[in-house]
Amino acid sequence: MEWDHLQNFLAIARHGSLSAAARALGVTQPTMGRRLAAMEKSTGARLLIRTPDGFLLTPLGEQILIKAERVEEEMLGAELLINASDVHLDGVVRVTTLDMFGGDLVTPALVRLQRENPGVSFELVPSQQSLNLSRREADIAIRTRRFEGELIVERKIGSLALAYYQAADASGFKENPAPQIVTVLQDQSHLPEARRIVEHFPELRIGLRSNNRNVQYQAVCNGGGIGLLPRFRADHDARLMRVRKDLPDLRREIWMGIHTDLRKMPRMRATMDALIEAFDRNSHLLDPDD
Repeated sequence: MEWDHLQNFLAIARHGSLSAAARALGVTQPTMGRRLAAMEKSTGARLLIRTPDGFLLTPLGEQILIKAERVEEEMLGAELLINASDVHLDGVVRVTTLDMFGGDLVTPALVRLQRENPGVSFELVPSQQSLNLSRREADIAIRTRRFEGELIVERKIGSLALAYYQAADASGFKENPAPQIVTVLQDQSHLPEARRIVEHFPELRIGLRSNNRNVQYQAVCNGGGIGLLPRFRADHDARLMRVRKDLPDLRREIWMGIHTDLRKMPRMRATMDALIEAFDRNSHLLDPDD
């Protein structure tokens, strides 16, 4: 069984669907389907069963999963050992961050660093899903919560303030809150943002749900209701007006994480320094009252 086959098998087993596995590996769903078919043809064994709710492991697949994860651990260990010996400021750095940071903060920092160091290239994955640093789904991650895992080194790089806004021209609601709210999907209802907006506006119906922060932002701008938005964008957007200024801002800490075996590599160190500097330079915007 080839290592590529094991990677594809692990992705499908972990994510449960071809589309989710494809996103994790950075390919299309049809490509993922062809890879699964090729694996089954090559091995002559059925490791996964397709059901209406996604893929399930066969009894043989459950046994192979355990061994495949051991192989993955050894392969990643070898890769990290090789990368740790790399003293050149070149190569690829894969960065994942929340979509609200990707365009305004992270992208300019990476572009500036790449122009100064043409040998470095970047893969930027704005995502609400937490890519796994231990499995090298990303090299560097920026999140609004702390990291888990003994091999992950983390650093707080800022604070994010969020407040309530609605469209400035919301018909009939220029002075009063709009009659509905914009929030996350049910699978993220545990987040502080989700709990806070329901707590403060219990009488309002939910007009739109999305886990994409840019979608939420545009929904509020277009009159979709009240949303809890980052002040570094919303305070300076003429399309929005702040509501319920009596309520305190919701503050989220911003954390950067990296696998401990990668942090001393020149291109990783340079990337982290560039990102830290970008968030520090914009700290007065990210949390105006801090």
